[in-house]
Amino acid sequence: MEGILALVVTALLVSFAIRWAAVKMRLPMPTRVAVITVFVLVALTMFGNQLAD
Repeated sequence: MEGILALVVTALLVSFAIRWAAVKMRLPMPTRVAVITVFVLVALTMFGNQLAD
């Protein structure tokens, strides 16, 4: 349960950081849901690869 909670908190922080950086660099800002979805998929893929070793 702590792992899921940590993943959610990290995803929210990453989405904030990416959106903030996009605004500072004057790039189109991605939606929060898109950033969170991509982050969660990448994190779960990396976790799955770690289990295979």
